[in-house]
Amino acid sequence: MRMLLIEDHPALAEAVASALVKAGFAVDNAYSAKSALAMHQAASYDLVLLDLGLPDGNGLDLLPSLSANGQTPIVVLTARDQLSERLAGLDSGADDYIVKPVEMPELIARCRAILRRPGKRINKVLTYGLLAFDTSTRTATVGDIPLPLGQREIGVLEQLMRAQGQVLSREALEASVYSFDDEVGPNALEAAISRLRRALKPTDCELTIVTIRGVGWMLIKEQNQ
Repeated sequence: MRMLLIEDHPALAEAVASALVKAGFAVDNAYSAKSALAMHQAASYDLVLLDLGLPDGNGLDLLPSLSANGQTPIVVLTARDQLSERLAGLDSGADDYIVKPVEMPELIARCRAILRRPGKRINKVLTYGLLAFDTSTRTATVGDIPLPLGQREIGVLEQLMRAQGQVLSREALEASVYSFDDEVGPNALEAAISRLRRALKPTDCELTIVTIRGVGWMLIKEQNQ
């Protein structure tokens, strides 16, 4: 596994890289935001270890570029230990937030745990055409215009956007949108989908929800007439 370590303290960078190499990782070290972006463009990485206090910028500002459209896991490794900072790091898209100092065996174990996660990482912001859904704030927008949706419609929209052009069954949607404690009527899902359709229709997103009878629903781009 190839890893990009972004750490501006030379001694610490050398110690972390040495431990990771002994654990079987291939490690490239960047000492600044500028060099990190250049190295990330030149190579493909399985994981990024990111310090926040860089000499030429805040590491959080690098997260969108380093995540490679949501596919590259990012672990923040920093001395910033305030709760607000930890929340900001995780809400910005980091997969884990580790406060220095950290024992090398724990750091290595956390990296391995993240790399064992099946499937592709999910991006913080889902997009389909002009429609965007922020998974952190749970808000949808078309262009820069907020889309007013209730909690159920938001849940349905998120799942349909994750599927993008694939059919989702009733069972899959209900399992994702409703909890075990929710009282779900027989037509509750249809009602939520109907409300979502009405909300999408007057926008410029050019997306529509189609019903595949006996199978489920899918979100697709409207065909030009």
